[in-house]
Amino acid sequence: MSVYAIGDVQGCYDDLMALLDHIHFNEQFDRLWFAGDLVNRGPKNLQTVRFIKSLGEKAVTVLGNHDLHLLAMAAGCRIPKSTDTFQDILDAKDADEIFEWMRQRPVLHHDSRLGFTLIHAGLVPQWDLALAQSCARELEEALHGPNYKEFFQEMYGNEPAVWSDSLAGYERLRFIVNCLTRMRFCDMNGHMDMKETGPPGSQPEPYLPWFQVPNRASRDMKIICGHWSTLSYYAADGIYALDTGCVWGRGLTALKLDTIPKRITIPCSV
Repeated sequence: MSVYAIGDVQGCYDDLMALLDHIHFNEQFDRLWFAGDLVNRGPKNLQTVRFIKSLGEKAVTVLGNHDLHLLAMAAGCRIPKSTDTFQDILDAKDADEIFEWMRQRPVLHHDSRLGFTLIHAGLVPQWDLALAQSCARELEEALHGPNYKEFFQEMYGNEPAVWSDSLAGYERLRFIVNCLTRMRFCDMNGHMDMKETGPPGSQPEPYLPWFQVPNRASRDMKIICGHWSTLSYYAADGIYALDTGCVWGRGLTALKLDTIPKRITIPCSV
């Protein structure tokens, strides 16, 4: 059995199929990990989600910010953006089934046998594995619970921008969402800059890429993430960033996990 982690697909179904063909994916034996943002901005969102959903336990998917945006729209808590391309899912006959499946996805996955942790965006420097898992469970409970629509109403915003154990209620959940699904840069104290989206080096002082903060509590972890297309592929200090910008016509990347990590990237057609 082989295990492959795959970067942001964002509705690029044909490119996902090409990548799986390239790695000779065997649905009977192999397993796939998806780093979030299955949907949006690409051309075939419904086909993408239906396929990944059909894999059942053969695929692990964590939610990204675009996935949460779709769920918030489906719940009537968000209006569409001009760049959204997932109307095909909203109009689908099995839309409710798809949304229920998506809401049940985790926001963090840890495999103790392989030694990898899968998230979409990042971890603030105060969070070690145990705290990250605990915070992820809090968010997952809100997504899975009966009051999820109320949560989506409160999910958006850039504050609070720094972690505190004393955060509570929707402020705490909003911080967890922003950390796990939106963050790129933070300062030495974990204060997040949610506005900068460029590559490392484009940010103002005193911000750093979240994984370059010295002595972060997660420094001994092996973390797989996506989200940051301007970073592209990155492999250093236990971080494997896999968003190589497929939706922008650059590449879709898989990382083979069950051996020495091996990168496979194919060019994309979008």
